[in-house]
Amino acid sequence: MKLDILLQKGYSKEQANEVVSWVSDNQKHFDELLKVFLTHKDFRIVQRAAWPLSYAAVNHPALIGKHYKKFVQQLNAPNQPAAVRRNILRIFDQLPNIPEAYHGVLMDSCFEYIADPEEAIATQAFALGILDKLTKLYPEILPELKTVVEVRLPNAAPAFRSRANKILKRK
Repeated sequence: MKLDILLQKGYSKEQANEVVSWVSDNQKHFDELLKVFLTHKDFRIVQRAAWPLSYAAVNHPALIGKHYKKFVQQLNAPNQPAAVRRNILRIFDQLPNIPEAYHGVLMDSCFEYIADPEEAIATQAFALGILDKLTKLYPEILPELKTVVEVRLPNAAPAFRSRANKILKRK
C-alpha cells in the first residue's frame, strides 16, 4: 500500500486508521509519513497525514524517539494549519514522558496557545493536558497556569472547561 494513495483518498477516520495500520510499528513507514507531514506542499495532504501520524506515535512511542526536535520545530513554525498544532500537541499530551530537553519550549508554546482565544479548542485542550502533566515536575508553574485558566474559563468551550476545572481543583 502506497502512502501517497492513502493520503489522496480523502479525510476520514477510516482513512486515518488505514494509514495507522500501514505504519504499525514500522520505523521506515513512520519516517515516510513524518516526511510527508513536514515537507508536503499541499496543506490538505499535511492535514491528512497529521491525524494518523499522531495516532501512530501514541500507539508506538519508540517511533518518535529520534524526531522530538522536528515535532517541536514544526509546532512552533509560523503559519501552520491548526491540524498540525493539534496533532503534535495530542502526541505530547498522550505520551507518558516528554524528554526533559523539550519541557521549556513546550511550556512556552502551551501557555501561548491557552492564552490565545482565537486558537482552536482542541489545541488548547491538549496544551492544558501537557501543562498539567508538567506541573507535576515543575510545581512552580501551577500558579501561572491557574491564573491563565481562571481568566479564560468564563467564556471557554466545554473541552477547555473540563480540563481547566481539573487543574483548578489541584492545590
